[in-house]
Amino acid sequence: LYESLLLLYQNPINLNDATREDLSSLYILSQHQISNFFAYINQNGKLLSIYELQAIPSFNLPIIYKLIPFVTVQEVPLFQDSRSLWKRIRQEENNYLVIRYQRLLEERKGFTDPDTTISIGPDLGDTISTLSPRYLGSPDKVYTRFRVSHPRDFSLGFTLEKDAGEQVIWDNQTSRYLADYYSFHFMLENKGIFKKLALGDYQVQIGQGLLLGAGFNVGKGSETITTIRRSNLGLRPYTSVLESGFFRGIGTTLAFNQWETTLFYSNKDLDATVQVDTLSAFEEFISSLQNTGLHRTPRELAAKNLIGHRFWGSDVTFKSRTGNFQVGLTFTHSNFELPIIRRPAIYNQFEFSGTQNYNLGMHYNFNWENFNFFGEAARSKSGGLGAVSGFIASLFPSVEMAMHIRNYDRNFHSLFGAGFGEGSRNINEQGIYWGMKFTPIPEFFITAYYDRFRFKWLRFRADGPSQGYEYLTRASYKPTREIILYAQFRQEGKETNSVDPENNFNILELGIKRNYLVNVDYKVHPQIKMKSRVQFSTYSLAEEFTKGFAIIQDLNIELYKFKIGGRIALFDTEDFENRQYVYEKDVLFAFSFPAYNGVGLRSYAIAQFSPNSTITFWVRYSQTNFMDRDTIGSGLEEIDGDELSEIKAQVRFRF
Repeated sequence: LYESLLLLYQNPINLNDATREDLSSLYILSQHQISNFFAYINQNGKLLSIYELQAIPSFNLPIIYKLIPFVTVQEVPLFQDSRSLWKRIRQEENNYLVIRYQRLLEERKGFTDPDTTISIGPDLGDTISTLSPRYLGSPDKVYTRFRVSHPRDFSLGFTLEKDAGEQVIWDNQTSRYLADYYSFHFMLENKGIFKKLALGDYQVQIGQGLLLGAGFNVGKGSETITTIRRSNLGLRPYTSVLESGFFRGIGTTLAFNQWETTLFYSNKDLDATVQVDTLSAFEEFISSLQNTGLHRTPRELAAKNLIGHRFWGSDVTFKSRTGNFQVGLTFTHSNFELPIIRRPAIYNQFEFSGTQNYNLGMHYNFNWENFNFFGEAARSKSGGLGAVSGFIASLFPSVEMAMHIRNYDRNFHSLFGAGFGEGSRNINEQGIYWGMKFTPIPEFFITAYYDRFRFKWLRFRADGPSQGYEYLTRASYKPTREIILYAQFRQEGKETNSVDPENNFNILELGIKRNYLVNVDYKVHPQIKMKSRVQFSTYSLAEEFTKGFAIIQDLNIELYKFKIGGRIALFDTEDFENRQYVYEKDVLFAFSFPAYNGVGLRSYAIAQFSPNSTITFWVRYSQTNFMDRDTIGSGLEEIDGDELSEIKAQVRFRF
């Protein structure tokens, strides 16, 4: 989200050429405001100035202040440029090279000298001496990324990463060329009938993400309206360091009047665990796919790029001339080099198996007055069905509402889907979601949602069909531009395994977790910002009751060319169910959202320095001091001690 908004900040959307999809993807405007915007354009013609936004009904000053950094008013679309592609790339101001280094300062077991173990051999008196496994590389983590791009025109870049424990080596056999992971992309947009052309690594997001879901998907949270709907973004360049969930090959979107056709092909090697079936003429099969992207030990390295995976498909979408209606058909086909055969168990008997899977689906989007209706339905090779449908509406200028219904069969297989839901995958789930936002005055609003769901088959920590619910409410108040206050309550009830003490077997019990949160952001000086936050939670299952809390204080200062921030947090949680998730500021393009678990003190400091417009430095130091343990982690990640410290340094060059 940050990178997407940063691109728009440097190259704003031209409001005279914007679509509903463009404005919806900002997560700023309601459907009522979007409808008023286009009604104003249809009645009065294109905007003459950015100040004309004040004349559009329901566009109040707080909304305009949020919108202005990402939009502009121009007569000519931004992507029309007479310069050659090479000149546009060479002269583009939106470019950067980022180099990042980070390391845990405490020594983990994986970086210590290996232990020697002795075992008795097959013959009496024989001994076999073996070394326990250790990481092959250094504890340093290094990340390099370059990108030059212009919205609606082109994007070019590459990413390299070496994780802690991985080697710096040049090895064709394991596709390691200094860095363990590398990625490259090149995308062109709006060149005649070619609306998009992607080469290298890319993602595809179409419809509601039921078959092809990529990019930024928020899910359930305090923004209860706009985040339940997925934007139909199509092909997108891939720039992340996650080593799974993307395509490597070629994709294109062709535009013919009101029709758009997207075609894509990917041929990519995947990490996997391969075994041999001795009962079937020693045939090999995949027992599991590995998605961690870590290749630190000989065993992890042996699974790298072990099997080939080909994925291709198409989408044909029709859009009305007004842009208020669109409908499309999507087909995807997946082929693995070896069959996937999972370990026989009751809970996974409906999971995907074999070498091939294909899906056929339909998606739609319809705008009427202040209502936006959307949905998608699909069927996989197994016969399993998946479907989502919902709407977002502005009932009154001060009241917004959203509803979402989903149904994913237990044998619905969507390997790259990321539709809305409680689970992390679109399988074995039914649910209905209702969200509301009430804004009686611009300075105050209340958001809330209620979600009811059930799982018709077994799942993790539930040895039977189960169900649950979740609801949230948040009240936010901004009396001035210097103060933001909000309070939030969330409760989730979900059936999970609990041991019956009389019969000593698992039964399903309703586990209830309650989260309480109070937060205040305030400026004590134009250059000094502070944030105070208290979180508290409880969890009850059967007759057990546990709790946890975190108290957080942030301080951020801007001094000339420096930005300095820091935090100190005290946390105390009685079990893992009460872990406290808290967002932390990090260096550019890094994401930090750790779980505070146990009893301890968490602190960090981050500094940013920009001596000029072409170079920026970041340094971040974080430390956690635990008061309830003498070791941290387990296995090769174990640290002997009660402190966990990390240093991170980054530099960005702009050319």
